[in-house]
Amino acid sequence: QVQLVESGGGLVQAGGSLRLSCTASKGTFTNYGLAWFRQAPRKEREFVAALRWSGGRTYYAESVKGRFTVSRDNAKNTVYLQMNSLKPEDTAVYYCAAGYMSGSPTIERGYTYWGQGTQVTVSS
Repeated sequence: QVQLVESGGGLVQAGGSLRLSCTASKGTFTNYGLAWFRQAPRKEREFVAALRWSGGRTYYAESVKGRFTVSRDNAKNTVYLQMNSLKPEDTAVYYCAAGYMSGSPTIERGYTYWGQGTQVTVSS
């Protein structure tokens, strides 16, 4: 059993940066792929970024490529999402997820454990 706790959300102006963190308060990330999803008001949850355990390959949604970076610190059992050049359309609740990532890393059902979410609001 893994429990995930996100932090680092907040209010930022367009063009600014935030770094989200997701820590395993119970369990570890060992052998799990890790991902970030987000859900904006009145929209479905969507894939943002992912990081495979084996090899560390990363994946990004087209809308965040070149602006967001996903990384992990195994010693701290923490995954990060560095978000730069933020836009108002990045406003959403951001969720981290962990799992064996069966199939495409962009699909929710590939992840077993989810955090409670952290709000990111980007003002124009």
